[in-house]
Amino acid sequence: MSRPPDPANPLASLRFDNRFTRMLPADPVTENSRRQVFNACYSRVVPVRPVAPQLVAYSPETAALIDLDAAACASPLFTRVFSGDLVLPGMDPHAACYGGHQFGNWAGQLGDGRAINLGETVNRRGEHWTLQLKGAGPTPYSRRADGLAVMRSSLREFLCSEAMHHLGVPTTRALSLILTGERVERDMFYDGRVEEEPGAVVCRVAPSFLRFGNYELFAARGELEVLRRLADFTIRTLFPHLGEPSPAVYGQWFAEVCRTTAELMVHWLRVGFVHGVMNTDNLSILGLTIDYGPYGWLEDYDPYWTPNTTDAAGRRYCYGRQPTIAHWNLAQLANALHPLMGDPAPLEQALTDYSRRFEEGWQAAMAAKLGLKAFAADTDTALVQDMLGLLAEVETDMTLFYRHLAEIPAGTADDRPATETLAAPLMVALYRPDQATAAYLEHLGSWLDRYRARLRHDGLDDRERQQRMDAVNPKYVLRNYLAQLAIDDIAAGNFSLTRELLDVLRHPYDEQPGRERFAEKRPEWARHRPGCSMLSCSS
Repeated sequence: MSRPPDPANPLASLRFDNRFTRMLPADPVTENSRRQVFNACYSRVVPVRPVAPQLVAYSPETAALIDLDAAACASPLFTRVFSGDLVLPGMDPHAACYGGHQFGNWAGQLGDGRAINLGETVNRRGEHWTLQLKGAGPTPYSRRADGLAVMRSSLREFLCSEAMHHLGVPTTRALSLILTGERVERDMFYDGRVEEEPGAVVCRVAPSFLRFGNYELFAARGELEVLRRLADFTIRTLFPHLGEPSPAVYGQWFAEVCRTTAELMVHWLRVGFVHGVMNTDNLSILGLTIDYGPYGWLEDYDPYWTPNTTDAAGRRYCYGRQPTIAHWNLAQLANALHPLMGDPAPLEQALTDYSRRFEEGWQAAMAAKLGLKAFAADTDTALVQDMLGLLAEVETDMTLFYRHLAEIPAGTADDRPATETLAAPLMVALYRPDQATAAYLEHLGSWLDRYRARLRHDGLDDRERQQRMDAVNPKYVLRNYLAQLAIDDIAAGNFSLTRELLDVLRHPYDEQPGRERFAEKRPEWARHRPGCSMLSCSS
């Protein structure tokens, strides 16, 4: 039975059961100073109190996960707690200790440098949700940084977390975006041009924020007892269906991590998302999208595009390489878990299965995006490859292309309109219509003939097929320029665009009459503007 709301305490529904800090070893040093932390999974810290916290927006769906209603979220207490101004009884604020490989190289200890976990709340359904503030001040893992965050990056994380959820992509969630009332110095592109930007805090929510790097650090240091305790804790609390921890169960657990990570990569590619910084400390043990930094949405289709300025030279983390990088990261996790198992065979098998699962998932996703009943490798492999070649041949908006592809009729073998007529719905996806040369139109027309023949083979009614395609090909995604417009709006003291975008992104597959402007392709002014094209890891 739910408890009646308490007007004197609008957050009274929050009940805490801090399993992570209760069951795992803590840093014995209580001083919040930058340092190496050994044989500990976390350090206790307290958020920095903001100067003048102001709520920009909150997610009703995420609030519902932790049993908070609209009245609670609109209360002054909500703003105080989720900006770091007040720690509630039952909370146990801490920062996690972990390491990781960054751009393929071992970086040693990293840890939560600007994230502070407030604690784990248990909702009325018995679900554990960790509440984490990003940008709430320094921790022992902040190295030379200040532990703060700016509104620019915080807005992007807040909106994208919720946009990804509504797209059906596994992700951490975002509860709130709150301005701190202070200015934070940032060198956005590491070029010496330091500017003061408005500070902000995002409250992130997830069953757990454990990532590959948590396990890597203890293995690299030879702290195997801590590694075992962390692995056992993970299985007992997050994977209890696997049974009590044992060498065999460690292998089953790793296989499940491989499976969910493969599924995540399929989703990223399906919607055109590029993470931008797929270091091992940025991959979730739960197969969630985690740590929204210099991410981007693939607008004009380019499999080698990366949103991260730091990655511009090598393009290690570009759109098309994400599944391969995920496999590499999983191999590093396998190396970390191997000391607990002895026999590497289950780990090797799981890595092999990852590749198969990704390929099967990708084929199924492409069949759905094209409106096919199922993927037939003998015909559809070439069909998909040629289509992707078309997308790259001229500047083509990926999201709009797939959305309008649903309007192409299957027709009959004897009913073949002129290519210009048949392809008309797709022309809206071209950034440079003048690139649609005669040779391109001939190529496109040939592909459309094969595609229509394939549709006729399936025999679906055009209307039914369009409904199926519209359910997997979004009309609305968080385009980089839309996020930048919301950032500009907040800088001018307005929160309305952020809130409207949040609402639009709740229904990415629906038509939403009157909001078509949010589905338009990138305007020319955004082609090279910082924040709309590429970003850095700085926030």
